[in-house]
Amino acid sequence: MRGGVVAEPPRAGANSTGRVFRSRILPKFLWVICSKQAAELVDLGPVIGSNITFLGERIGCKIHVEDLYADLDGHVRQGTLDRFPEFLGARFPLPDESIDGVLCWDVFDYLDPAAASVLAGKLMRVLRPGGALLAFFGTIAARDTCYTKYIIEDEEHLRSSFYPAADNRHRVLQNRDVIKLFDRLRVAESVLLKSHLREMLFKKPAISFSSSWR
Repeated sequence: MRGGVVAEPPRAGANSTGRVFRSRILPKFLWVICSKQAAELVDLGPVIGSNITFLGERIGCKIHVEDLYADLDGHVRQGTLDRFPEFLGARFPLPDESIDGVLCWDVFDYLDPAAASVLAGKLMRVLRPGGALLAFFGTIAARDTCYTKYIIEDEEHLRSSFYPAADNRHRVLQNRDVIKLFDRLRVAESVLLKSHLREMLFKKPAISFSSSWR
């Protein structure tokens, strides 16, 4: 369901496959969310019942699940990928500065520069001052045509599993490209894992710049 929370029940054995790894950034992201009263969070990944349970019940926040991977797949299959930036421009009707946290996962690895710029602008617009954004970036080129589901095991661990994609990763973003992309946010921490995945935590400064993003 677009723009809301689809709370499917966790399936038996849903966490029995995939690779578990320790995230250095997730605990710090969750700390920011937990410090907010009645926090609201946007998850750009697919609906995962156990993640909704963890974030909704244990963390106590309201979740907006916005599966951009499914949106991207649809455009690839329909041959309308060139219109994806325009689609993203109307994709988030959330009010300015209404969200405390964003889980981007690795979606930016699959976007061309135009789409990435539009999406980053939208996310910076909806993020509240003091809010946080978590994003992953691959550091080596990959030709695999699959997406990754990131399943929250606990406050420090994620389980990654793969599912088919209609397109592969578009590019490897360098640090300077990422920083330029999120030019209205501050890099709070950046960690390179042995798996060649870079975890990054961004925070929005207390001073609002939303009026310049429209």
